[in-house]
Amino acid sequence: MKVLIATEKPFAAAAVKGIKEELEGAKHEVVLLEKYTEKSQLLAAVADADAMIIRSDKVDTEVFNAAKKLKIVVRAGAGFDNIDLAASTAHNVVSENTPGQNSNAVAELVFGLLVFGVRGFYNGKSGTELKGKKLGILAFGNVGRNVARIAKGFGMDVYAYDAYCPANVIEEAGVHAVANQEELFKNCDVVSLHIPATPETIKSINYNLVNMMPKGGIVVNTARKEVINEEELVKLMAEREDIKFITDIKPDADAEFAKFEGRYFSTPKKMGAQTAEANTNAGIAAAKQINAFFATGDTKFQVNK
Repeated sequence: MKVLIATEKPFAAAAVKGIKEELEGAKHEVVLLEKYTEKSQLLAAVADADAMIIRSDKVDTEVFNAAKKLKIVVRAGAGFDNIDLAASTAHNVVSENTPGQNSNAVAELVFGLLVFGVRGFYNGKSGTELKGKKLGILAFGNVGRNVARIAKGFGMDVYAYDAYCPANVIEEAGVHAVANQEELFKNCDVVSLHIPATPETIKSINYNLVNMMPKGGIVVNTARKEVINEEELVKLMAEREDIKFITDIKPDADAEFAKFEGRYFSTPKKMGAQTAEANTNAGIAAAKQINAFFATGDTKFQVNK
């Protein structure tokens, strides 16, 4: 089978080497399309591919229409909102993600951002400590669990809410389960977002919700920028000079947030999964899933129906 690795933002060289070894070891042909600048290049490359590995690359109806032989596409990472799942199903293509491979990298970044934030973005003035603070985790998946693990090392009091994770599972991890996200925001000094961008969550982090936070509240977003109601959060931060917003996903309203000096920070580009380890882990996991799919029909990580 021909497997296309289509990455506008390429994998690290070590990751490509590992991916190739996995796929070629199973007798598949590997084709690389890296740093492409036009969608037409992707459309041409995918025309005779049986499988495809992507990162943040967009796979929409036009791509599926061009990919006449495509049977499976794997997003090397947890999020998969860059794949049109309805189009994938309509074209009888299995779409998968690689959950958990980037989770530690994202969790560590949360605390890199948090320490930076509570120390006033290293402005030389007196800051605060994380020890003893209440941390709320919104969504208790792979990343959320790693955030909880690290938070305990900082001596934080950890709370979580996940609409799809039973409270007893959260409690068994040594984390306080709360009944809803309103309770999470109301009781926690810091809330770390780990929800996907879905019709239910898009713009759900809004004025009313964040306004429930105690004085000095901090929102950390390493999930998806779409979950933030940017207009309402800008309005709230203008009214409440104690709220901080820290993210690794530059908002559309970056210029508006930037006016809140000392209370807002965004990395230049999304960094959650940008470690050598996560890069390699996710890529090799994608290759293994493609091998399993062609060998036994395994669709364990399928995200479309």
